[in-house]
Amino acid sequence: MRTQKTVLLKDSKSFKKKLLRWSHQFDDVVWLDSNDFNQSNSNYDVILAVDAFTSIQSDFQDAFQKLKEYQTTTKDWIFGYLSYDLKNDIEQLESNNFDGLQFPDIYFFQPKKIFLLKGNRLIVKYLKVVDNEFKQDLRSIKKTKTKATKLSNNVRVSLRTHKDEYFDKVITMLEHIHRGDIYEANFCQEFYAEDTTISPYETYEKLNKISKPPFATLLKFGNKYLVSASPERYLMKSGNTVISQPIKGTAKRSLNKIEDKRLKAQLASDDKERSENIMIVDLVRNDLSKTALKGSVKVKELCKVYSFKQVHQMISTVKSKVSEAIHPVEIIKTTFPMGSMTGAPKISAMKIIEELEETKRGLYSGAVGYFTPKGDFDFNVVIRSILYNETKKYVSYSVGGAITAKSNPLNEYEECLIKAKAMREVLEN
Repeated sequence: MRTQKTVLLKDSKSFKKKLLRWSHQFDDVVWLDSNDFNQSNSNYDVILAVDAFTSIQSDFQDAFQKLKEYQTTTKDWIFGYLSYDLKNDIEQLESNNFDGLQFPDIYFFQPKKIFLLKGNRLIVKYLKVVDNEFKQDLRSIKKTKTKATKLSNNVRVSLRTHKDEYFDKVITMLEHIHRGDIYEANFCQEFYAEDTTISPYETYEKLNKISKPPFATLLKFGNKYLVSASPERYLMKSGNTVISQPIKGTAKRSLNKIEDKRLKAQLASDDKERSENIMIVDLVRNDLSKTALKGSVKVKELCKVYSFKQVHQMISTVKSKVSEAIHPVEIIKTTFPMGSMTGAPKISAMKIIEELEETKRGLYSGAVGYFTPKGDFDFNVVIRSILYNETKKYVSYSVGGAITAKSNPLNEYEECLIKAKAMREVLEN
């Protein structure tokens, strides 16, 4: 079905920039960049998939069954996204909040052309219908100009939930916790701009430059774009091993090295942040156990603090083993949405989130990634992201935090602003 070619590059950094710019011409694009993070679990530094040969899009109804059939039928590489609102396909839940973006709940495509970059080695996988275009494409990529253009964004960002209203909603969330309805919930708020035009590719390049996360993503689907600086992996399957890496716990960075080191140590020992993380680790362990071989769910790393350009983050790693008989889509369905973006207990938390949030989450706090022909997959968590509907001229980014019994509304609000900093900086230029 696919022809494969390997090319050794003289300058992989330059080629990478050109490859991204070259992809502008296509209607269907998924660009995934690990930004040279030393991740033992990642197979490639950069992945680019372009130009849909076949595709599937749907609302939430029977979405996972449709995805299962599509993945089984193609038995090929497929790339796309799962929106948060697929929760409504799994449980008796609803999403009735305002939606300015109007993305489908699920979208996947089988690309004609795939580029896999690892070090200076480029692996190219073309469907046979286009494999005669490879040499021409390679020449075109090498000729692509990458001169930096001045970012023309000048967006006036509005708040969907104002500060006093946010405080009231957090207090309501705390009342649910004190009553015992939930232990923890991820509560989010939207920042948005209407009647606005942005340059998605330039926006991605700037956001990625100031964030350098391990799961950076640019997704283009017709007139709809995701520009993401996500630091979080949702779920990966490699062979019979499944890995989830939930993030809970955030601290700001400082330019002063001594102060920065203190902030990192303070996060590592913070009881509230650790309890947030451990609650979600328990939830992830429970989710993974639904498809895992008995006794195979293990916490490989608990509450380890990693440093990114914008923030310090507390990350845990949970692994399981699965039988070959388990369909890969079933592993995703039984763990979706990711625990770090919902809360515990999961269903109760999602119901309360729906009541208190103003905006339909859509792709925010969903996942972007891919399946391989062997049924392996890798998906990030869509956070620290800008979403853009070019036709509606609507730009949106959302941020949130975990509310627990120890939460202080002002501290939670300030944490949201820390997380929003990079997106706001890029949009307001």
